Amino acid sequence: MPRRPNNSLGPLVLYHGCDKEVAESVLRGESTLQPSENDYDWLGPGIYFWVDSPERAKDWAKERRNNPSVVGSFAYPGHCLNLTDYGVMNELALAYEATKGISEAAGTALPKNSVLQKGIFMMRQLDCAVIQMVHEIRMDEGMDAYDTVYGVFEEGGLVYPGAGFKDRTHVQIAIRNPEMILGYFRVDGMT
Repeated sequence: MPRRPNNSLGPLVLYHGCDKEVAESVLRGESTLQPSENDYDWLGPGIYFWVDSPERAKDWAKERRNNPSVVGSFAYPGHCLNLTDYGVMNELALAYEATKGISEAAGTALPKNSVLQKGIFMMRQLDCAVIQMVHEIRMDEGMDAYDTVYGVFEEGGLVYPGAGFKDRTHVQIAIRNPEMILGYFRVDGMT
């Protein structure tokens, strides 16, 4: 597969929802954000950020954390698996077939996306497995690893009757290579 150019999207302004204690520790330089490695993470393992949306990061943190906060970051996407690029879908289709073949050969069930809300799967076990397979195939074939995975996530209710837009749609990036993070910053009113 052809190599996608580095930094074709960057640099990006990113926001990560977390506990205030985590935010303050990162901002003081005492720790770093840790990658999420849940089997339902739709972009696979990585440090998840909302692109250009501190409000969405804050909403997420409010829903899941006792003392919600947001950390801002500047980052380059680097070598990016950009799921908004039409050409990348062939790579996902090949990874799906490999994932399916491995499941069949092992006699195990293929992971499934689950928890359907307003027509969108919120728990993305299948998508996570396919993204992980993309990375495994690249490693096995000696290809450059992706530093990040970038995509649009439709979420929420229709903005108006008959709309093609959902009210919580956002862009996220999972940073696999922490070297892509240039630095962190305090977000006014969010920590």
